[in-house]
Amino acid sequence: MPISFDSALGIHDKALAVRSRRAEMLASNIANADTPGYKAKDIDFKAALSQAQSNAGQAGKLYTTRSNHISAGSVQDSTPALYRIPNQASLDGNTVDSQMEKSAFAENALRYQASLQFLDGKFKGMMAALKGE
Repeated sequence: MPISFDSALGIHDKALAVRSRRAEMLASNIANADTPGYKAKDIDFKAALSQAQSNAGQAGKLYTTRSNHISAGSVQDSTPALYRIPNQASLDGNTVDSQMEKSAFAENALRYQASLQFLDGKFKGMMAALKGE
């Protein structure tokens, strides 16, 4: 009986992909904190995770006519970005709140690490089962 990684890993691999994409957006927000007119973006994690779960089997199934076409990529590439509503208006139109972005980045990093630990436990369990321990 073949092992299905989708059923064995649960949602943790998809959560890891969404958290990675969110970390990129938050880092971009922090880097552009002083850029006039920059609009801070974020991801609705619940919506993105449910979209990743529903599209799990569809990644890489785009119709291509030539072998050198770019592949579909991952589900996380299609995650919609939402713009943040600023707590306090800026004169230059920038909506980045550096403290809030750093806090969100730290929380996301912590949750990313937790997803990695869950995946590590899953892989260790599979390895133990394969070894017959």
